[in-house]
Amino acid sequence: MTFFFEVLIGGLLAGVMYSLVALGFVLIYKASGVFNFAQGAMVFFAALTFISIVERGMNFWLAIAVTLAVMIALGFAIERVVLRPLVNQPQITLFMATIGLAYFVEGLAQGLWGAQVHAIELPIRDVPFTVAGVNVSQFDLFISGTAAVLVIALALFFNYTGIGRALRAVADDHQAALSIGIPLERIWGIVWAVAGFVALVAGLLWGSRTGVQFALTFTALKALPVLILGGFDSIAGAIVGGLIVGAAEKLAEVYIGSSLGLNIGTGIENWFPYALAILFLLVRPEGLFGEKRIERV
Repeated sequence: MTFFFEVLIGGLLAGVMYSLVALGFVLIYKASGVFNFAQGAMVFFAALTFISIVERGMNFWLAIAVTLAVMIALGFAIERVVLRPLVNQPQITLFMATIGLAYFVEGLAQGLWGAQVHAIELPIRDVPFTVAGVNVSQFDLFISGTAAVLVIALALFFNYTGIGRALRAVADDHQAALSIGIPLERIWGIVWAVAGFVALVAGLLWGSRTGVQFALTFTALKALPVLILGGFDSIAGAIVGGLIVGAAEKLAEVYIGSSLGLNIGTGIENWFPYALAILFLLVRPEGLFGEKRIERV
């Protein structure tokens, strides 16, 4: 049982890292109603920008502030150049725009800073300690605490501020929001700036774990089953979905592979979340916390 709990806790803590990436998707979806395919590229851009200026001699905390300013500026630029001309266009048009944006941001990051692999060392001791016989990583606990703070802050932002209510109105109907005086462009600019901040946090944590490299953009793909399980428009769903995916993939890798006598390394861990998401779509396609939509046909 001790080994089981170690695997389970490791999976839950890994799931929190998936949730951090998923939060960026949820922010954009709540504001524009479109899946932002470029979120993974933004995570890569933030991590590569940070570590590149640190390696050039800038102080660690000053580099975080500078990278945050860069990500906020990037968010506002995306709204101005890409989204504003597409107001009231079909959602598929916005989705295709984010696909093109993903490739542009990836190329821009590597064009500015190069394509070599970097290592991020955060000022956090990754020292395991034992609780009731179960080994827990101090670094993973820090990640969980960071995600919890972000979730609480974003939940309060969306539910108890005027901007948050305006975001929900814009997501429901762009034209109706404009008709009652909600400044659509400013709302989109704010939410893309916040998504840039979330991308920075996720980039720092993922980069310190896996290294800053082009493969970091594929974290966006792992966030997809998280969103399917939790719901595309729910902040709490992003966290719960991440915990489910993280725990399920680790347990499946250890126990399904061993019970079937398979020796395929991390093969099950890579595809099991997507299989779980497909099964979940058959039962509850809107996700655990997503809103059911009833449309007249």
